[in-house]
Amino acid sequence: MLKHGILGLLNYHQMTGYEIMTVFRDSLHFFWSAQTSQIYRELQTLETRGWVNKTTVLQQSRPDKNMYTITPEGREELLCWLSDGQPPLSFRSRTLMKVFFLGECSREHNIRYFENLKEYCGIFLQSLDAAQEHVEKYRSVLEDPERAVYWEMTIDYGRRNMQMYIDWTQGCIDRLNGGK
Repeated sequence: MLKHGILGLLNYHQMTGYEIMTVFRDSLHFFWSAQTSQIYRELQTLETRGWVNKTTVLQQSRPDKNMYTITPEGREELLCWLSDGQPPLSFRSRTLMKVFFLGECSREHNIRYFENLKEYCGIFLQSLDAAQEHVEKYRSVLEDPERAVYWEMTIDYGRRNMQMYIDWTQGCIDRLNGGK
């Protein structure tokens, strides 16, 4: 998945590894996490596969920088991935795995767990406001600003998902408090 995220970003325009990491931090990390080292490692793999080209730009007062561009083969891979008809739904959830076994802990501990989860989700929900600001910033550099509509759809999903978590955690808290 990371490789397709990088290809998708490079499909917009050429970038350095640092710029890719910045875009991940500003937008994609809300639904896909990647460390700087993973991004650079993946860029090497993409270059080996012929999906990206690297050009070194010599600089006088700073270290040289590597610019990455997507190749026609890389764009073909991206479009093939986007055209895959299988919905990539994942039903793996660390949260639900933990909740399934919370019966081993005290009711008080579990209420605190759900309260903390609810608080975390509220903070995450608020952070999505910054994501919208980043969409506006990146929209201005896109060749086709209409593409940003799809970014906004992911933010909408994030908001709805976090609100669902908040409602669900409150329901769990209410259920545990009512069972005293």
